[in-house]
Amino acid sequence: MIIILLTITILYLLIIGSFIYGFDKVPDFQLEDITPITKFSVIIPFRNEAENLPVVLASISKLKYPKTLFEIILVDDGSEDDSVEKINNSRLQKFDISVVKNSRLTDSPKKDAITTGINHSKYDWIVTTDADCSLPKYWLDTYDNYIQHHNPKLLIAPVTFTNIESFFERFQLLDILSLQGVTIGSFGINKPFMCNGANLAYKKNVFNAVNGYEGNSHIASGDDVFLLEKILKTDKDAVHYVKSKDIAVSTYPESNFKSLKSQRVRWASKTSSYNNLFSKLTAIVVLFMNAVLVCLPLLCFSGIVSIKVLIYTCFIKFLIDFLLIFKTARFFDQGQYLPSYFFSCLIYPFFSIYIAFLSLFKGYKWKDRAYRK
Repeated sequence: MIIILLTITILYLLIIGSFIYGFDKVPDFQLEDITPITKFSVIIPFRNEAENLPVVLASISKLKYPKTLFEIILVDDGSEDDSVEKINNSRLQKFDISVVKNSRLTDSPKKDAITTGINHSKYDWIVTTDADCSLPKYWLDTYDNYIQHHNPKLLIAPVTFTNIESFFERFQLLDILSLQGVTIGSFGINKPFMCNGANLAYKKNVFNAVNGYEGNSHIASGDDVFLLEKILKTDKDAVHYVKSKDIAVSTYPESNFKSLKSQRVRWASKTSSYNNLFSKLTAIVVLFMNAVLVCLPLLCFSGIVSIKVLIYTCFIKFLIDFLLIFKTARFFDQGQYLPSYFFSCLIYPFFSIYIAFLSLFKGYKWKDRAYRK
């Protein structure tokens, strides 16, 4: 038993430690005052987002990028509320903005919506975000800056939560900070495997060259990671992470545990379909490490392992996770939420195992639609 515990702990240390090392290997990108030239088609799928749309529309109105260099395509995925009316009543008449109906062809409404948006797009660079996001004013400027300085085909950019007040929201923030830390760190060790569709840009011809979402359209979510995997196979050197606060998109944590559970089951359910071996290894080691922490108190109480083993194992995971989250929180200027880590780290292993168990046997709800396992 001790050998198994030691093996899992060492593997966990090596993997998370590599992300901590890789985090600093990704250089910060500084926005420069240069003439913008890149034309963007911004695609925003939405379904019943009347409550959230005013925020993203307001942030679009504050973008500093020249209006002649980008278009906004909002793809209506069968909304049953007044989302479209909210868009029509917005003060974006001076923008090149359009609302199109989603063309449903597969079992994945969001992949269909993005594909529909791309089919209606005018420009070579596609940028995706979500209807519940807020966009920074230099969002497109930073993308343009990076494209002019490099020769990318796919750009991954940071996402975080905003409006954090309760412990429940801080718990979610620390979780997404850990995911962002892993995303950045994986680029630093040249083994990228994560991204977030709320802040993604890629060339239209690259999307078409890999046949879009063909091959994984039967899975409801995963539009971002599956596309990342495809493009990595064709040209790994053309996939970059834009490490800049000027491009960071913010969204909101889930408002209740039921919504959070459904979201995380959705995220977990697609993991088994990933093709990246390092991604699968990381997921397995993280799962086993959390399972160890859940089981250790019982093993200790049963006399199978000593109290020292329990304390040392918990301390090692506590410390290595904190180092990664600390770096990420500092990058996002959200270090004020770190004190909540001390209690969150006690809860998280149980939450993680609970979600993993549910994802094996249960479906989930997403945008008022039910999906079966």
